[in-house]
Amino acid sequence: MNSTTKTKMTYKIFFILGLIFLLTGQLLLAQGNDFVYSQKPIDFAHWFLLIGVVCLIPQVVSFPKKVYSIIGIPLTLIGITCMIGMCVLDFIWWSFPNEEMRIEFTNHISQVPSIWKTFIAIGPSSKVFNLGLLILSINYLNKEKIGIGILLIGTLILWHIIPVPFRLVFGYSLTLIGFTVILLGKNLKNVLQQRV
Repeated sequence: MNSTTKTKMTYKIFFILGLIFLLTGQLLLAQGNDFVYSQKPIDFAHWFLLIGVVCLIPQVVSFPKKVYSIIGIPLTLIGITCMIGMCVLDFIWWSFPNEEMRIEFTNHISQVPSIWKTFIAIGPSSKVFNLGLLILSINYLNKEKIGIGILLIGTLILWHIIPVPFRLVFGYSLTLIGFTVILLGKNLKNVLQQRV
């Protein structure tokens, strides 16, 4: 395995780890605000989200240089940037000792569209981030239709088109499975064949 192949595999592994971190953060967030605000000594849920999206970056910018990447890479990077901003704001919410201070902070920043819309309402939503990931997956349409199908279902869940409880947990679970099949499927098949 030459150094370029090793680098590409490292990026893929970091990408999958990033999705695992994102899913872990969503599992923690699904426990509710009281649980999130009571985490000590740090806000683990949002740290998992932050580390997760940062781990995605090397692979995102390394997707094949095809037409889908021209659209998917910028959308995904914008989504990642907005998720990082959202995590920073959530760290601030977490740092307040009581609900009154959180409400006051929320009331203040909700009046600033450049913050609220960018980092809370639109930017980190699946309309940007997950759309970018879905478009990037189309680069593998000829080889990994099953993975793309799984990812499409996960994206439709994240977009509220397929209603399920704990939509973020299920949506990111399917995103993780889909990209594992897309990026590591051939390698996993080779490993399994060697063991048989």
